[in-house]
Amino acid sequence: MEFLLAIMTGVLYAAGLYMMLRRSLVKLIIGLIIIGNGANLLIFLLGRITKGAPPIIPGDTKFFADIYADPVPQALILTAIVISFGLQSFAIILVKRAYQVVKTDDLDEMNTIEEEV
Repeated sequence: MEFLLAIMTGVLYAAGLYMMLRRSLVKLIIGLIIIGNGANLLIFLLGRITKGAPPIIPGDTKFFADIYADPVPQALILTAIVISFGLQSFAIILVKRAYQVVKTDDLDEMNTIEEEV
């Protein structure tokens, strides 16, 4: 199972990088979203997949008898999801405004347009 998820992480990174190398700003945002999902999956894999009890341990326990799930990767992924949502919403609004001003989505045409001031 971990091998399949590792391959999926690589596929997400490759697809996101491919989309980010396109000339369209919309494809750049989609590539950023895909790479963010690949990073979340990578954090999840680094925390190791364990089928165990929730990490609630009674106070009178002297040592761990069962396998407990690690809550740190889950908390990191939740934080990354919130941060990536904020970044994505900012980038979408920025692309919308750039399209309204320049009237194009192509990055090469955005670089060559002369602005009249």
